Amino acid sequence: MDQETDLNEAYDAEDFSLDELDDQDLVEQMHDDLYDGLRDEIIEGTEILLGRGWSAEAVLNKALVAGMQIVGVDFRDGILFVPEVLLAANAMKGGMGLLKPLLAESGVEPIGKMVIGTVKGDIHDIGKNLVAMMMEGAGFEVIDIGINVAVEDYFAALEEHKPNILGMSALLTTTMPYMKVVIDEMITRGIRDDYIVLVGGAPLNEEFGEAVGADGYCRDAAQAAELGPELVRQRKIAIGA
Repeated sequence: MDQETDLNEAYDAEDFSLDELDDQDLVEQMHDDLYDGLRDEIIEGTEILLGRGWSAEAVLNKALVAGMQIVGVDFRDGILFVPEVLLAANAMKGGMGLLKPLLAESGVEPIGKMVIGTVKGDIHDIGKNLVAMMMEGAGFEVIDIGINVAVEDYFAALEEHKPNILGMSALLTTTMPYMKVVIDEMITRGIRDDYIVLVGGAPLNEEFGEAVGADGYCRDAAQAAELGPELVRQRKIAIGA
């Protein structure tokens, strides 16, 4: 029996404890646990790192966000599927439950803020929920305003939360055009340039996104988690923030 086999068996043993790992190995193990959707283990790992003096921001970025980026890549590449990504996101939420109060106390700002909802007439939410979770995994504060969202409800959320990004989802070809209704009303009210608008959903494509005047079309949650931060970064550079 070689050393690698011995190590694997030790990791699989019932008495294996996360606090036996050094910091680097623990972070790597948390990446694996996120990938496997192990919520309790993520909570435990978060508690251990905090107990070792890690800042909430460091735990967020090095353990949780970095782990969800791995999940996102494999989801994009068809290695992971929606149920597995939902489990990973739920595991991350366990760790985030511990970190959010600490991040607020320390004044650490998210990299951006997003309001997201499924458009009026459409009650599908799995894709929207997945985008919300992946965006949180990318370091965003996400305000999910639900399904069947009318123009006035989008605008109320924009006014209240002042996000960087407005995300709209649709799964029906009959509700897709409502995205243009929202964007056109943003133009009418003179607020279109105040927000990055991302659209997505199974029947959409890049040409549709361009036609309705969105800043980006996201074919899936993984792409949203890549495109959103990049567009926010570009806008901050453009305005000198």
